[in-house]
Amino acid sequence: MKKINLKTTIIILSLIIISILFINNLRINKADNLSKAIVLKTNNSNVISSGVTNIGHQILTVKVLEGGHTDSKLKASNHFTGTAEIDNYYQEGDEILISIKEKQGKVTAVKAVDLYRQHWELLLFGLFVLILILYAGYTGLRALFSFVASVYIIWNILIPGLLAGQNPLLLSSFVLVLLTGIIIFSIAGFTRKGLAALAGTLSGLFITIVITIVFGNNMGLRGMTAPFSQTLLFSGHIDLNMKHIFYASIIIGASGAAMDIAMDIAASMEEIKLKKPDIEMKELIQSGFNVGRAVIGTMTTTLLLAYSGGYLTLLMLFVSKNTSLRRIINFKMVSAEILRTLTGSIGLVLVAPITALFAGWIYCSDFFIITWLKDLKSHLKFLRP
Repeated sequence: MKKINLKTTIIILSLIIISILFINNLRINKADNLSKAIVLKTNNSNVISSGVTNIGHQILTVKVLEGGHTDSKLKASNHFTGTAEIDNYYQEGDEILISIKEKQGKVTAVKAVDLYRQHWELLLFGLFVLILILYAGYTGLRALFSFVASVYIIWNILIPGLLAGQNPLLLSSFVLVLLTGIIIFSIAGFTRKGLAALAGTLSGLFITIVITIVFGNNMGLRGMTAPFSQTLLFSGHIDLNMKHIFYASIIIGASGAAMDIAMDIAASMEEIKLKKPDIEMKELIQSGFNVGRAVIGTMTTTLLLAYSGGYLTLLMLFVSKNTSLRRIINFKMVSAEILRTLTGSIGLVLVAPITALFAGWIYCSDFFIITWLKDLKSHLKFLRP
């Protein structure tokens, strides 16, 4: 069996620490006093159904499966809003989350919150981890570290900062710089490849920010097209800058694909340099351009499919109503997705040549950053990929 080295140990310990902190954070913020329960009986006499929607409320007899009321049988209410994407219609045997309100140690109200899906989500995540590590080995472990670290940073830095009213563009830019560094250096290590991918990704993303602001302002988009935007404002956050939050979501959404392209090009150029050490900078950059052209050909379509897939039912509605193309492309929600798709695609196209230029310069020259990296690697040998 291969001996576990120091860098593997560090990554495993980091994963454990981040996971513990994240889970602890979820427990601390358990403000609704949620408990798991199973539905024993339903009373649907006050429910009026119309197609897939319901109005009225269910009365549920539930058995609590955890917490201070374990094994207790309680009556819980499930109120319908008439919105199918939010409401749940419970049946006997369903495992659900309930909110228990108490006063002076006595239960005063029990409300059904949602189906209990956590166990299936954890199983799916476990399957993802298993496949990732079985296929990619140590690289998969590093990818898992960057994945967990990204979730932790978004949940504990980006989201609280946005809710606190911090400048969305500045905060998201800071988070993207931090995430890009963590993700790229976790995979590539402190190497020329990692440095080239980092420089290309950040340069392309910051150009994309400028394009997003210019075209977003001229298209009159205010950021209210995202799901639950209005609910968020009216839940005590009326002062949030939803337009800039929308802009930030565009940049964040495109950042993952931008990192993919930058890493593909940097890695390809590294292989070329290793196979042909005497290659000139101009020739190496041209090779990077050629790789970039092939990669962005499919990546821009990937963005289109990803975004349009989220609004498939809206597109079906347009077709069913024989809506004209002119009406469709000027519809606010569609315009927002056009802005998201095209600015993200422009960013991807720009990342490719920028990364090729940086990589060509970094691989074919010896400047102070590379010297610093060499010194760092000599002292921190466990960071060498």
